[in-house]
Amino acid sequence: MRRLAHLLETRQISSTEVVEHYLAEISKQEPVLNAFITVDAEGALAQARASDRRRREGQALSPWDGIPIAVKDNISTKGLKTTCASRFLANYVPLFDAEVVSRLKDVGLSIIGKTNLDEFAMGSSTEYSAYGVTCNPHDHERVSGGSSGGSAAAVAAGEVPWSLGTDTGGSIRQPASFCGVVGLKPTYGWVSRYGVVALAPSLDHVGPLARTVEDAALLFSLIAGPDPKDATSSDAREFSIPDWDESFVKGLKIGVPEEFFGEGISPEVEGAVRDCLNALEGWGAELVPISLATNEYAIDTYLTLVTAEASSSLARYDGVRYGVRIPAEDSNTMFARSRSAGFGAEVKRRIMLGTYVLSARQYGAYYEQAQKVRTLIRQDVLEAFKQVDVIITPTTPSTAFRIGAKQSPLEMYLSDLFTAMANLCGIPALNVPCGRDSRGLPLGMQIMGGHFQEELLFRVARLVENHVGVEGEVFSDKL
Repeated sequence: MRRLAHLLETRQISSTEVVEHYLAEISKQEPVLNAFITVDAEGALAQARASDRRRREGQALSPWDGIPIAVKDNISTKGLKTTCASRFLANYVPLFDAEVVSRLKDVGLSIIGKTNLDEFAMGSSTEYSAYGVTCNPHDHERVSGGSSGGSAAAVAAGEVPWSLGTDTGGSIRQPASFCGVVGLKPTYGWVSRYGVVALAPSLDHVGPLARTVEDAALLFSLIAGPDPKDATSSDAREFSIPDWDESFVKGLKIGVPEEFFGEGISPEVEGAVRDCLNALEGWGAELVPISLATNEYAIDTYLTLVTAEASSSLARYDGVRYGVRIPAEDSNTMFARSRSAGFGAEVKRRIMLGTYVLSARQYGAYYEQAQKVRTLIRQDVLEAFKQVDVIITPTTPSTAFRIGAKQSPLEMYLSDLFTAMANLCGIPALNVPCGRDSRGLPLGMQIMGGHFQEELLFRVARLVENHVGVEGEVFSDKL
């Protein structure tokens, strides 16, 4: 991204030309890829022309002024549809920007469009979108992952240089792994959730997706920081872009949890991750075997909590104030008909599960117990970080699966087997590409750190990136 910023600063290229380039890529690839729900060509070009005018006048808002970005379609954008990939919000146009969008606009980034996702971010493949599945750019017969599948695919396909996604149980890291890009789930509270349509407020995070580690770090620096409009926002510290000095790796203690390797994981995934671990060890890091036994309970705990919170969060969609409304003879029937018509099967399933675990008879047996187990998982992870600096695991047990391959909801939920723990604990976790399998599909490695240790994660990821290499340019040399 620094190269593109230099081209803009030296007037070798205009923001209008950059946006036109990416719009052409979108026009060419979208009929098959389906990464976008809404493309705002007119708005993006207007923002690009404004950026060009600022640069001519010597008033650029930042080095990144005029660079386009895509935003997941569950993040509020003023005057631009925010559908959450649901029929319920098919025509919803927000009157305000999410805080992260405001921060992007403040530094001159142009919103080129809104990306596809599983409906209300409930899914791991983008197959649950009311607007159709997003294909994997590396194999159009395979999924891009989810729920931020559109954001990851758009970056991987070169339709946009970077994007924003959300992550509740792995929804940035898993599609980043499947599509071969960098994706970060930050520390809980370091990025504002104001204006982000809630799925599970105690688990939801907003984070960057980009082609390179440095670009992801740059984008994170633009959105991180306290926000008084978000009650869970933290002002614990400021983020600084790393200096990329590699000497830090000497003596770095890397935790390698045995539970994330072995049975159930693709040999090619395990092999690629271990190759990167060996490379880090060769540069001076110490590999420390650890145990995270409570991860056995992470998926069950996560599903109990996420469905409970989803049931509560989605209660506001009643057909009265906005969204789908099906007229009826009384209000209860209107509520039922509107929600039945507006929500897809997976959303209905999670609402019913969540309502059940929150019911008076089941609350103690399910929701209350899940909160206790969440505390145990968090204690287990924090204890591990007393021994090591980072924890490295595969991001997913396998590479991207074929569209339609996972018909069982439980089988789909297990896609978050290695990622849900970080959400339950609120710790940062990053996916970095670590190679390709025999079919040419991307492989991903997950790096987890203690709270507010994003800088360290980026530095470790940069070493892995140097070892594996970055495929392709972020910006075309044709311009």
